[in-house]
Amino acid sequence: MADTAGQQPFTLRRLRRDVADVLYVEAEDIDPEESLLDQGLDSIRLMALVETWRADGAELGFVELAERPTLRDWAALLDRPAGAPRASR
Repeated sequence: MADTAGQQPFTLRRLRRDVADVLYVEAEDIDPEESLLDQGLDSIRLMALVETWRADGAELGFVELAERPTLRDWAALLDRPAGAPRASR
């Protein structure tokens, strides 16, 4: 069984802080409605976020996040119940 004691829920606040950490900016500088790609996020940093969040139990992939690169969209994706079907495009 995985140790989940240190895991935090995937709230918009957490996502904003995590993205700010990899971009080396203040969380308040991240606009949740604007494309994170336009705010400086690149594929390497996106992969790092995916791996961190998967380690905390997220069920998502790089492509899902890259196709919808705003914090609001990511919060919706990460709010899915475990095992819920992924939206098809």
